[in-house]
Amino acid sequence: MKLLAICLGHPEKLPGKSFKTGIYKAAVNSAVMIDRLGLVGDAVCNTRHHGGEDQAVLLEGSLTLDWWAQELGRDLLPGTFGENLIIDGLDNRDVAAGDRFHVGEVVLEASCARSPCNTLAVKMGDPTFVKAYTRAGRPGIYCRVIVPGMVSRGDPVRHERYAGERVTIPEMLAAVGRSLSDAERARFLSAPIGHRWRPTFEA
Repeated sequence: MKLLAICLGHPEKLPGKSFKTGIYKAAVNSAVMIDRLGLVGDAVCNTRHHGGEDQAVLLEGSLTLDWWAQELGRDLLPGTFGENLIIDGLDNRDVAAGDRFHVGEVVLEASCARSPCNTLAVKMGDPTFVKAYTRAGRPGIYCRVIVPGMVSRGDPVRHERYAGERVTIPEMLAAVGRSLSDAERARFLSAPIGHRWRPTFEA
């Protein structure tokens, strides 16, 4: 595996909205510093729902983006979903909370699923996209930063699977709004899931 693209965003207004968002991202060719809060220079406008140490970096796998391109019938430029990094050869469905990605000198740890929102739907120009994204079962992967450092396009990437109870990223999104059994709840809460998501499974 290797790092296929690095994407940064700047604050921009959504069409017909007054607030700004950092979802509009584009690929950059230069090396980028990743600290504990994500890519230096990347915009995070809504800090209530985005950013923070558990959601510092949004990953997409190239295989997942290829699937979406076929599903949508169009090419997807890097950053289309607001992702920060694209990993070549990765399928998002193969990732669980606690999995680590060694990207050059940086180590990232998967913490939770990307939950689709109306901002993403507006960005995609489709008011039904939230439902389509959820139904697809291929959510983006939010990561915390274990080891900060510089990343460059083409850096080698190693996927290290979490050794404990595996809760996959798609499982997390699919469980939202569903009544979990005691065994399921215990399994979810034993995984290193991000703090914003844990109340979803504690109730």
